[in-house]
Amino acid sequence: MNRDLLAARDLAADLAVRAGRLQIERRDTLTMGAPKAHVNDVVSDVDIASERLIVDGIHAAWPDDTMQAEEGNGREGTSGWSWIIDPLDGTRNYVSRTGPWSVCVALYQGDVPRMAVVHDPAADETFSAIDGSGALLNGRPIKASSGSPLAESLIGVSFQPNVKTKTRTGLLVRELLPLSGDVRRIPAALNLVYQASGRLDGGVALDTKLWDIAAGALIAREAGVVLGGHGPDYTTTLTIGAAPGLWAELSERVRTIDRPGS
Repeated sequence: MNRDLLAARDLAADLAVRAGRLQIERRDTLTMGAPKAHVNDVVSDVDIASERLIVDGIHAAWPDDTMQAEEGNGREGTSGWSWIIDPLDGTRNYVSRTGPWSVCVALYQGDVPRMAVVHDPAADETFSAIDGSGALLNGRPIKASSGSPLAESLIGVSFQPNVKTKTRTGLLVRELLPLSGDVRRIPAALNLVYQASGRLDGGVALDTKLWDIAAGALIAREAGVVLGGHGPDYTTTLTIGAAPGLWAELSERVRTIDRPGS
């Protein structure tokens, strides 16, 4: 079944911008819900309202598509196409006003990512990509950095804030920070698109969910970022990204430090 990916991208971008506008407008009046998987896994009524806005907009255009949505508004479909939606990646930053967050929408055909949008409401920046067509920021082409040596590189770090993953991340950062130019903690989707735009030279994400990285990973790859994990493909357990010139050095270091079962 063919799909107009330009139309899908335009709809996803429009819905992401509308969700971001809602998030800014309702930030002063949001209501917090009960934590999800752990005490630091927070959710607000704005997360839920944003997800409904996106899911309803997509369903109106393509009612037979599957939707995987973080806050439980997903639905099964029969078309073979699946939307992966994170309505507010970085809720803790959003709620506490301590950092950036984003709206993420990806479209898969079977297991293959075909289109992605990541919108940063505070910066009014929309990153997007269509499989095989490059990556864009606000409609202009972007590409990964040339890849400085690790000792001069800026590396993004993302992780789920549960005790086990924080401990694992602490060990990784303890070893990686002295070897790198510097690190930045940042939500997973923005970590990836900042690599795509050359703002970060590389990045690591630990124990994410698919909706955290699906959109950002396609945008990063389309911009020339190399992605992998403990093996040749990135996973939600470990996603390593780097500019081509940095990939060998960064991936070797991360895989040496963060060994499965260690």
